[in-house]
Amino acid sequence: MSTRTVRLDGEAEKTLERLRNLTGLSISEVLKEGLSIYEKHALQQANRTPYSIYRELDLGEGGYAVAPARAAKSAIGDIIRRKHKR
Repeated sequence: MSTRTVRLDGEAEKTLERLRNLTGLSISEVLKEGLSIYEKHALQQANRTPYSIYRELDLGEGGYAVAPARAAKSAIGDIIRRKHKR
């Protein structure tokens, strides 16, 4: 086991103290628990694929498309006309 020195700003000190009072854990135990939780989070983020990120966006059917691809040529004229009516 090794000893580490960590510098905390005032806000981090307050958070640490609140966590200690809330949980009854020691400073060392609170920091170890935090590291463990952060490791799990970092591993989940590292394993994300572009597709998994895309699925989380939940754009719905067609995403941002204003018309299906098969009707794109006819839809673009309508879109331009609507834009210029403003």
